[in-house]
Amino acid sequence: GFADFGFPESHSFSFALLVYISAWLKVFHPAAFYAAILASQPMGFYSPQSLVADARRHGLAVRGPDVAVSGAKAQVEQTGPGDRPFSKLLRGDPNFGVRLGLASIRRISQAVGERIVAQRQIKPFTSLEDLAQRCELTPGQMEALATAGALTALEPDRRRALWAAGAVGGAGELPGTTPGLVAPTLPGMSDEELAQADVWATGVTLGEYPTIHIRPELNAAGVIPNAEISQHRDGEWVKVAGVVTHRQRPNTAYGVTFINLEDETGQLNIICTKDVWNRYRKAGRTASALVISGRLEKQDGSVGVKAGHLHPLRLRVPAKSRDFH
Repeated sequence: GFADFGFPESHSFSFALLVYISAWLKVFHPAAFYAAILASQPMGFYSPQSLVADARRHGLAVRGPDVAVSGAKAQVEQTGPGDRPFSKLLRGDPNFGVRLGLASIRRISQAVGERIVAQRQIKPFTSLEDLAQRCELTPGQMEALATAGALTALEPDRRRALWAAGAVGGAGELPGTTPGLVAPTLPGMSDEELAQADVWATGVTLGEYPTIHIRPELNAAGVIPNAEISQHRDGEWVKVAGVVTHRQRPNTAYGVTFINLEDETGQLNIICTKDVWNRYRKAGRTASALVISGRLEKQDGSVGVKAGHLHPLRLRVPAKSRDFH
């Protein structure tokens, strides 16, 4: 009999301890908590995009990678005045946040990120040419850094940095002789273009969450933000929308598929019965974002929506889900 009971009992104790420690760190040392998880990617259930969005919803500043200050991995960064050491960091201190690491950028490996940090510690970079030559960066790596906004300290305008990045990438040019560095007059990048660049380079939007760009259209269609859904009554027919972060179908769920839907205000669990899933299978399996109509279910403090209709939602900023793991 104990063989049937001892295994889940031991796991329940282990998971309870992990949950308590994680919750304690998130409350009392949020910057360290999020920095540690982001530095350990890929891992866990939630993507860096969801982690960063959750951190920002809890009032924590998350800044993008920067060749002038970032480490190879995500780290805690002082974002405001004060000289208190990290060990004395108080709960929710607004003077500390998270800085994403250079290795979070596409085409920038851990080794390349560490090389950039090592060269910066010897002597700060003075130009894009200096960075590319001292760190032996390829044109593709320079373009990835520019797309991520990681060259701001050397060229504040991201589009101009991207123009020059390809020209300075690769070794062989004498300092000060690289052609094509001076960009013509270029239009600035819109918020949507910056978000698209961030997602391509790091998978994370550091500005507003992708759904914010279509919120006026969602409001006009009667879509309720996730953070407001709990204000509605149990059993009410509601319409919600957001990015699909996960699709899960546990073996013990008797064919029920669970979808995690995230917008700029929070996350919401969607329950799809076998019949609904089969009816909207294509949208359910392939759409990166969905508009879902269904019945609100509230029980023991948890809130979810039992789906009745699923329709694909077109986003202006791309998104990717983690499915059936």
